[in-house]
Formats: sequence, C-alpha cells, structure tokens
Amino acid sequence: MRLIFLSIMAAYLLGNGYISFRAWQFLTGQPLALRLGVVALIWVAALALMMAMMLRHAALPAWLGQTLFTVGSSWMVITLYLVLSLLVVDLLRLCGLTLRFGFVGAVLFTTLLLVVGYINHRHPMVVHIAMQTDRPIEGGAVRIAFVSDVHLGEGTGRKQLERYVRLINQEQPDLILITGDLIDNSITPLHRDRMHEPLNALTAPLGIYMVAGNHEYISDIEQSKAFLEITPITLLQDSVVTLNNGVQLLGRDDRSNRHRKPLDKLAATATGEGPRILLDHQPYHLQQTDSLGLEVQLSGHTHHGQVWPMSLLTDRLYEQSHGYRRWSNSHIYVSSGLSLWGPPFRIGTRGELVIIRLYN
Repeated sequence: MRLIFLSIMAAYLLGNGYISFRAWQFLTGQPLALRLGVVALIWVAALALMMAMMLRHAALPAWLGQTLFTVGSSWMVITLYLVLSLLVVDLLRLCGLTLRFGFVGAVLFTTLLLVVGYINHRHPMVVHIAMQTDRPIEGGAVRIAFVSDVHLGEGTGRKQLERYVRLINQEQPDLILITGDLIDNSITPLHRDRMHEPLNALTAPLGIYMVAGNHEYISDIEQSKAFLEITPITLLQDSVVTLNNGVQLLGRDDRSNRHRKPLDKLAATATGEGPRILLDHQPYHLQQTDSLGLEVQLSGHTHHGQVWPMSLLTDRLYEQSHGYRRWSNSHIYVSSGLSLWGPPFRIGTRGELVIIRLYN
C-alpha cells in the first residue's frame, strides 16, 4: 500500500511538472512575471492538499481550512484530466496535426468535465434492491437505508449533511446502517459546525448502527467514538447486536485495527435465528463471508474509483468493487458512497443511497 501511495504521489508531482511546462510554453512572449506567477499558482494548488492534511487537527479559521482542502483536492482531479487532455494534444502534434489553441482546448475540456462531475456529485442516486433470506424476520421484511462514505469535514459540510439527512428520512427506513467513513480526516470541523445536530434528526424505529472505516482511524478512533456518543448512532466494533425483529447485525472493526476479531470468530457469536447482516467497511475476502453462509454483507470504501479511469483500477483491486452481487450463499452490496472523499466531482460514477428490502 505504501508503494502504491508513493507511486501515485510521484505521478501527481510529475503531472504538475508537465502542466507547468506546457503553461510556460503557452505563455511564451508574455511578461516573465506573469509566466512565473502562473507556474507558482499551479504549485500552490498542487501542494494545498498536503498542507490541509498536515494542518487538519489545527484550529485554523474555517475559511482557510476549507479553502486549502477544496482547492487541493480539486486540483488532483484537474491534474488528472488536464494531463490526459494535454497528452492527446501532444500526440496529435506528433502525428502532424497541430492545434493552435491546444492548451486552451485542454483547459476548456477539463472545465466541462468538472462541471458535469460536480452536478453528478450533488445529485446522488437512490437505489432500491430486494434481498430474500430463508431466516425468519418478525413482520416478514425490514426496510434498510444503507449509507457509506459520507466523509463529514471540510469537504462534506453541514449544509450537505442536512440534505443527506432529508434524503434518508424521506425514504422512511426501519433501520439505518452506515458502513464507515462517516467522518473524514479530523473531528475538528464536525465540532466547529455542530454536525451532530443534523445527525440527531435521523429517524429509524429499529435504530442507527455503524462500523468504523479507515477514516475514523485517520481522524483518531477515540475522538471519533466520542463524537458518535452525542449522536443517535451506535458504533459496533467487533460486536453483534440482535434487533427487536430478530435481525442480527455483525459489526466488524476496520482492518486499520490489526487486532480486530477474525470473521469466523465474530460470526460464531451470532447465535440467533434471524438473518445475519455483516457490516465491514472494506470489501476484502468476500469469499470468506460466502463460505460462512452469512446472509448479507454491506461494505463501502472503494467509491467505485470516484472518477474515471480510477474506477478501472478499483475494478482490478477488489473482487467486487461496486454494486450488488448474489454469491453462492450471500447477498453482497458494495456502495460507491453517499458522498465522497476530497474533490467534489463524480465523473463516470455516481454517489448513492441504497434502500434494501430484506424479506423472507
């Protein structure tokens, strides 16, 4: 994982070097101060996210923390598509087709993609799916709102959270399940903006349950737990709870905890007759879930790559990177996330709230 991270960072820095070089070329003939200023702005944007991450626990003014995070994370996507666009322009030039305004065209094309991606992000889908089980459920069925990867913080703020709460409540679920990364990189903006207040408006007769994701650990798991205690959300960490209708929830701690309970031992503690729903943030070792005969697994984490072509990468990294699949014994759904991490763009993917009807 560290090698993958270092490779991505190296590619990111090289990409910004390429953009800087092409911008310098485009501004040939312009005053030196302008050329240097544009290149400097490119690198300020490129490094803004690193600064935001290093200062994430600092008591920065709200506007500064949000600006650093938004500019820095957005620039990651801008870098990706601007590099791809400029490479196409340069390849056409090598083939003898010179585009007079190639740099401007690449910038305009990237801007168009960002506008579409932002609109997609602001309008998550509501996906309805039915899953049948042989195990008994009191009342015959349960309506579940399945949420993952909200990433509350500088990227997903209070106003957006309020919209998500309204979206969830209008579906009138019996049960709300959250598979991690509710919190982004720090607890600080959640307390600053009193984000527990919108969360307190969530309603579900059977309760609201959650497991930790890797970002709850990035934010400090103890601080994350303390925040959740002032909300109606119950955090499950390698524990099992049986609901009033007989449904059993198996909450597995994130793999960030290297000492988390093995899945077979966790499953062995679910001794009731009702269907077992495994909540595990990261969708690894799904074959084990199926071999243990667990009826349902819900996961997130992948964001389905969030932007193309990263979705192609997640399809290679995970045996199931997004959506529903009926395995031999298990129903497994991997959510692309209700919100997202970092840049507010969905290009080639969509955010989603999943409404599950589990029945027998």
